[in-house]
Amino acid sequence: MKTIAAILILAIAAAAQQLPDVEREFRGVWIATVDNIDFPTKKGLPVEEQKREITEALDLVRSLRMNAVIFQVRPMTDAVYASKIEPWSEFLTGEMGRPQAFDPLEFLVAEAHRRGIQVHAWFNPFRAFHPAAKTVAGSHVSKTRPDITRQYGRYMWLDPTERGSREHSLRVIKDVVRRYRVDAVHFDDYFYPYAERDADNKPIDFPDEKNWQAYVRSGGKMQRADWRRWHVNTFIEQVGREIKKIRRDIIYGISPFGIWQPMPERDIAGFNAYAELYADARKWLQDGTVDYLAPQLYWETARKGLSFPVLLDWWLEQNTAGRHVWPGIAAYRIGANDNMTAAEIASQIERVRSVTRVRGGIFFSHKSLRNDLGGIQNVLKNEVFRRDAVLPDYPWIKTATPKRPRVRIERGEQYVRANWNGIPNALQYVVYVRDDSGWSYSVLPSGDTSISLSADRGIREIVVKTVSQAGKISR
Repeated sequence: MKTIAAILILAIAAAAQQLPDVEREFRGVWIATVDNIDFPTKKGLPVEEQKREITEALDLVRSLRMNAVIFQVRPMTDAVYASKIEPWSEFLTGEMGRPQAFDPLEFLVAEAHRRGIQVHAWFNPFRAFHPAAKTVAGSHVSKTRPDITRQYGRYMWLDPTERGSREHSLRVIKDVVRRYRVDAVHFDDYFYPYAERDADNKPIDFPDEKNWQAYVRSGGKMQRADWRRWHVNTFIEQVGREIKKIRRDIIYGISPFGIWQPMPERDIAGFNAYAELYADARKWLQDGTVDYLAPQLYWETARKGLSFPVLLDWWLEQNTAGRHVWPGIAAYRIGANDNMTAAEIASQIERVRSVTRVRGGIFFSHKSLRNDLGGIQNVLKNEVFRRDAVLPDYPWIKTATPKRPRVRIERGEQYVRANWNGIPNALQYVVYVRDDSGWSYSVLPSGDTSISLSADRGIREIVVKTVSQAGKISR
C-alpha cells in the first residue's frame, strides 16, 4: 500500500446550490428523574453507576439516530445538579439535601454534546414535593418559604398566585441557564396540579383562597379560573423574556396536556387542561411565547374521542405564529392494548412528517426505549430513523451563523480522509461528499472531526459545515 500521496487544502467550496438539502428533524426523548423513572434507576447509586447510566442512555439515543434529550433537572423544587438555591434531590442521593461531588447535569451536557445530542433542561415550576419522596431537607422551600408553599393532598405545591413562588422558580431556572450550557428550558404539563381527592373521593380545590379573597377585595374583575390562568400566563411569559436576556440562543419549549379543551365537533373528549390545570397552551403557541410546543398526544389513531391525528391537526391549525409543533409520543403505552404497538408509533411519526413544516417528536420515556417495548428499537433504527438528521433551526432566534471548519484532505491509495478543526459550541457537522455518483452527505456529532472514505468512490470534493447548538448551519 502506498503512503499518503498528497495533502490538499480545500480553498473553494462547492456552490451552495450544488449541495443536497439536509434532512431536519427533532428526535427527542424525556429522561425523567422523579420517582427514579429513568435516571437514576434507584436512589443512592454510586457515582460510577450514575455515570454509566447516563452514558448508556446517551449511547442508546445516539444508536437510534435521535438527537435530543429532555432531562428532568428539577422534579420537585430540588436539584439533580449542584445548586446553591435548592437541595440535592432525594431521587439522586437517597436523602434530600445530601450532597454529592458528582454533578449529573454537567456530565450529561458534556457527554451529550460530544455525541451531537441537544440537552433540554426540564423543570417542574410549581411542584414542591412528590409522595414518592420520603425526606425533606431544612433548605427545602417548604422550610425556608412556608408563605408560598401549600399542602395539596399528598403533594406540596408552590402557589402560582404568589409572586414569591414565581420569583423563586424563575431564579432557579435563570441559575441553570447561566451556569450550564443547556440548549433549552422545558416545562411539561404541570402548572396547577391535577386534582387530588378527599376521603369521599371529591376533588380538593387548590388552597389559594386567601389570595383570591384579597384580589376580590381589591376590586378585581376576573373570574377565579381566569385569575388563575393569568398568573400562570404571567410566569410563562416572564420565563421566556428572562432566559433570552441571559442567552439569545436558548430555546424555550413546553409540553402541555394533549387536549386544550374538549371539542365535541371533532369527537375529542376527555380532560380539560384549560379549565383544570389553568394552562392556556394555545395562547403560548399563538403569541409566539414558546419556540416549540410538544402537546402530549398519548393516544393511538383508533382511539375514539382521543385520536392522535385529529388532535395533531388541531394543534397545527392553532400555530398562527409559525413555531414548531412536535407531539409527545407515548412509547410507554406500547402493549397497553392491541392497537398500541411499535408499528402504531411508527405510523404516528410518519403522520407528523406528512403534515408538519419542520418534523419532530418526543418519546415518553427513555425507559420505554431502553426496555425495547414491543421491539421499538428495531422499528426506530431500521424503519423510522434510517439516517441521522440535523437538528431544526429556529429562524426567529437571532443568533450568529457558526463558523465553517477548515478542512484538510489526505488522499491515499485506498482511502480519502478529511480532517477539520473543531468549532466552539458546534453540536453537529454535515459532511458533503461529491463522488462519481454526485453529492451525498453524512451527519456527524461534534465529537468527530474526521471521516475516512473509500478511494474507490472517486471522491472529488468534500465540504464540511457546522451545525450550532441552536440548529443554525454555517455558510
